[in-house]
Amino acid sequence: MRILIDPFYAPYMARALAELVILGVLGGAVGVFVLVRRLAYVADALTHTVFPGVVIGFAAGAADGVFWGALAAGLLTATLLTLLTRAPRISEDAALTILLTALFGLGVVLVSQQRSYQHDLTAFLFGQVLTVTDEEIVQSTTLALACLTVLATLSRPLTLRAFDPEGARALGYRIGLLDLALNTVIALVVVAAVRSVGTVLVIALMVIPAATGRLVSHRIPVIAVTGAAFGGLCGWLGLAASNEASLQYGLPLAAGPAVVLLMVTGYLALRAATALTHRTATKVRT
Repeated sequence: MRILIDPFYAPYMARALAELVILGVLGGAVGVFVLVRRLAYVADALTHTVFPGVVIGFAAGAADGVFWGALAAGLLTATLLTLLTRAPRISEDAALTILLTALFGLGVVLVSQQRSYQHDLTAFLFGQVLTVTDEEIVQSTTLALACLTVLATLSRPLTLRAFDPEGARALGYRIGLLDLALNTVIALVVVAAVRSVGTVLVIALMVIPAATGRLVSHRIPVIAVTGAAFGGLCGWLGLAASNEASLQYGLPLAAGPAVVLLMVTGYLALRAATALTHRTATKVRT
């Protein structure tokens, strides 16, 4: 209990914990639709297409401008992706590739003109959760509430769109608007996580918790709740493990990778336990 509680009396650790729990819960909830719609590549692409927005935001307003630049780029990407995939002759993979290469290439061109913040780009890629501020927590909380509100409001049509798009269209739902809403929510998760866990690791927040919930149940609400709980718990335990390894044992362990490694370990352990239980039940029946 000392390892899990005592470190968080420090204000910077408390802020980091709040941020990781928020992102873990948000990623687990949104990840359900990423999983059932097989949008992992979309989420991965969005982590790269916000890059030019981050560069422009940093150039315009230093660290304070990163959030707003990423937000603008994320919303733009979600809109362009939805419009491109509506074109009958452009597949979703092709649209994603076009956006990813174009926007990420633009980001590389923009950053090549800068000479002053290579270290900050490293933070953008891998995150700096221990430097999270109160303002960033407020921003993440606001985005999380917005995303969860959209999911709660549109859960039924989004679920129908995922499993029976023709049925959803026959019932009068506008598929394009549903796709835009989901793409926007995914983009907002990326924006919320870009400063703390980095673009390299944010994809794990939207895939692993939902995949873990899928091992527990086939029902969307149960997967969402399980994934959110798993993501929040891994945020807490991973941060505690990072702090203990770094301070007590002298083993530098960044918080973001620690959280992701813990998620992967938990998923693999549950998958092995599920497979063993299924095999044992099969032998008993036979």
